Amino acid sequence: MTVETLDDIRARYEKFKSIGLQLNLQRGQPSDQDFDLANPMLTIVDEQDVVTPSGIAIRNYPGGIAGLPEARELFASVLGVKPQEMIVGNNASLRLMANNLMWALLKGMLHSDAPWVGQSPKMIVTVPGYDRHFKILDALGFELVPVNMTPDGPDMDAVEKLAAADASIKGMMFVPTYSNPTGDSVSDEVVKRLAAMKTAVSDFTIFADDAYIIHHLTDEPVKPLNLLRACEAAGNPDRVYLFGSTSKVTFSSGGIGFMAASEANIVYIGKLMGLQSIGPNKVEQYRHVKFINSYPGGIAGLMKAHKAILAPKFNAVYEALSKELDGSGLATWTEPKGGYFVSLDTKLPVAERVVALAQEAGVALTPAGATYPRGKDPNNSNIRLSPSRPPVEEVAQAMAVVAVCVKLASAEYEAAHF
Repeated sequence: MTVETLDDIRARYEKFKSIGLQLNLQRGQPSDQDFDLANPMLTIVDEQDVVTPSGIAIRNYPGGIAGLPEARELFASVLGVKPQEMIVGNNASLRLMANNLMWALLKGMLHSDAPWVGQSPKMIVTVPGYDRHFKILDALGFELVPVNMTPDGPDMDAVEKLAAADASIKGMMFVPTYSNPTGDSVSDEVVKRLAAMKTAVSDFTIFADDAYIIHHLTDEPVKPLNLLRACEAAGNPDRVYLFGSTSKVTFSSGGIGFMAASEANIVYIGKLMGLQSIGPNKVEQYRHVKFINSYPGGIAGLMKAHKAILAPKFNAVYEALSKELDGSGLATWTEPKGGYFVSLDTKLPVAERVVALAQEAGVALTPAGATYPRGKDPNNSNIRLSPSRPPVEEVAQAMAVVAVCVKLASAEYEAAHF
């Protein structure tokens, strides 16, 4: 590798700045090309579709809080559970998560002795992790207890120690498959340990956000053990709630959120949710059912089409980073088999500077620290990359800038501190 001086790197950076780029890798939004796959959904339900095959009138109130039977069956296949273990709602899964947490605070969970709100509740979260999880929990008054995300999932030695020792820890929230932002997935051993571990409270609850469970990027998809089945086998059937949505499958603005849990949990939380609403948007649910079931290959066929759009963008990220940073010792990055993000870690504490330099050069990145509670990365090293929305050519161009920014920020730091 050619040795570049600080002046050499700065000159390359200034050349990028002079181009006047306007590129964005901030959030994991689908591209218009992804959305186009679902355009037939806009017209697939018409005036002939006022009653579903199960006999539910989609224009009227009746149908129940759990959603259309057809929708429960379809999305049960996504989460690998039984239809009777499903509640299918409106957009989006974050709303369902927040709703469950609020009821837990007000009423407690199925096996709670009292509402959580008076117990100074804490929640285990994985880091780096999903900023919206942190914000929901923080806004609701939970104290966040971070544990490291590893290539096999949450650091189970830390999780088991915390859950067994502290009665104020009421559960954990994380992404088990293709985690945001690292792309790591839980191993079978981790699933079994989560299901069987000793906890200080009987109502310890795992909120597993499986938003990316079908978002594969390779022909070798990761398929972890089903957490609900594992909890059932371990004698803790009511320990877990699984969540998912179609926000990155059909339309982000008009998707379907859904969740799965034991039948006992579904009855418990369903009664509480039934106080808030007569039921979800059945028209939107039936639109999704008809579209996805009519797509060649069903949900698997649709996700294969998404993979064809997304995988080249992720490859562009890997190629740009490898070209500039392989062997430099300045950074490491993940190459996930699925999901929507790449996690970049700088060796030196320069993530904030990298993001600022990129912004000045016309490339918007997720703020440094966003993948940690309260937006504070103690190592100032993690950057979440979101290549899903721009065209491949723009991803490649943006990542070339980011790689040079890593070099420049690192060289500046070394010049100032060594």
